[in-house]
Amino acid sequence: MAESGPETGVVSSRPAVVVADFEVSKKPRMNKFAFACAVLASLTSMLLGYDIGVMSGAIMFIKEDLKISDVQIEILVGVLSLYCLIGSIVAGKIADVIGRRYTIALANIIIFVGSLLMGFSINYALLMFGRFVTGIGVGFALMSAVLYTAEISPASSRGFLTSFPEVCINSGILLGYILNYAFSKLPLNIGWRLMLGAGAIPSILLAFSVLAMPESPRWLVMQGRLDEAKIVLEKTLETKEEAQLRLNDIKEAAGFPPGFTADGIVQKPTHGEGVWKELLLHPTPAVRHILICAVGIHFFQQSSGVASVVVYSPRIFEKAGITSSDGKLLATIAIGFCKTVFVLVATVLLDRIGRRVLLLSSVGGMVGSLLTLAFSLTIINRSEEKLTWAIVLCMIMVLAFVSFFAIGMGPITGVYVSEIFPLRLRAQGVSLGVAVNRVISGVISMTFISLYNAITIGGAFFLFAGFAAVGWMFFYVCLPETRGKTLEEIEGLFGKLVCWREASKEMKEGEP
Repeated sequence: MAESGPETGVVSSRPAVVVADFEVSKKPRMNKFAFACAVLASLTSMLLGYDIGVMSGAIMFIKEDLKISDVQIEILVGVLSLYCLIGSIVAGKIADVIGRRYTIALANIIIFVGSLLMGFSINYALLMFGRFVTGIGVGFALMSAVLYTAEISPASSRGFLTSFPEVCINSGILLGYILNYAFSKLPLNIGWRLMLGAGAIPSILLAFSVLAMPESPRWLVMQGRLDEAKIVLEKTLETKEEAQLRLNDIKEAAGFPPGFTADGIVQKPTHGEGVWKELLLHPTPAVRHILICAVGIHFFQQSSGVASVVVYSPRIFEKAGITSSDGKLLATIAIGFCKTVFVLVATVLLDRIGRRVLLLSSVGGMVGSLLTLAFSLTIINRSEEKLTWAIVLCMIMVLAFVSFFAIGMGPITGVYVSEIFPLRLRAQGVSLGVAVNRVISGVISMTFISLYNAITIGGAFFLFAGFAAVGWMFFYVCLPETRGKTLEEIEGLFGKLVCWREASKEMKEGEP
């Protein structure tokens, strides 16, 4: 019985019984080799988290030391995300040319240089140049770490492993908050420079460490290096038979004819040629649906205002009534702790209850906590007396918001986008999603102070709650469940933007 290839439409002659015999288990199963590769690749993402966390405290001291304005602070904080846009788009092309592994190593080298520039900055201009270099490196890191982890992971544990970059980002944020407090005791002109320059140490270590990882098997297939791809698949999957089945699927997705076995020969040399045209100008219905979902989930993740809470938390706590520097920095550590704990919970749940249920529950909780936070800040802002209950409620809602974000919206965005694009479009598709993510994050970071000065801080969070509510409706209508399916199967779920449930039902009925 013939069946259609999931990504190319090529008819495959493989009997259906083979698929039934060797189908991957739907029950999450951990492969130690894949686990080690995912952890090592994801550690690069920690450097973005560290920058976000450390900058939230450093800006208090930078403003005082360099005598800069609130507008310059907004630009300093938010511009890194815009530079990430450049880095992520360029990285999509480079990852197809030199491979995923070397792209991650290059990202760490760039971040190393940027961290040194920021640490030795003597004025605002040099500090901004350091932010530019670091932003390019972070864009490389975000795109390549998620892409590599998705391509190296078995389907049964892909949600767990692909959420590691988000775990590392949150761990980096917590580390940044802690070092803020530690370095705040140093002289003014030394403390913030150590905060920013410390990122150079892990980045140079990771630049060499990631070379111990194997290359992505899917990239190896795209280069015609089939024997190497099979060796990697045998290490990351449970049996040789399953590895062979998955290799056949990847070959089919890459455009190789059925039964093609020659190593070192590429049917069509693939370094990303024509991908942007296929992705943006002439997409198929399935690719158009995928693109809408990818851009949408990244847009709504950042338009919920998470960047403003994480980066400007000391100012939010100040508006809530906490005035001492130590008190504000310690409160930010609580934010980092909650984000880290709940993203670890998410890694366990992703492959157990699925992406949709966790995402919708997460965003629903975010809407509720944002509305309550906006209400409490509005009450505090309009009251002439100190309202202890409102201050406590404000702090609880900040922690609730970041917790709801971390348990679903945070990790699922990277996981989902990295698994829905077809192989031929995956690198550029992931880089486009990261670019949208960083642009929205940058815009919010660069305008938050001006926004709350214009419409009050309570009004700003009412606005973020509105975006999150629209996001919930978008996710409910447009995003199909991908749990337990291979990367090569997932494209079959897409093509009907609001009627995808029919394809999902047919796929379930066709499972053995």
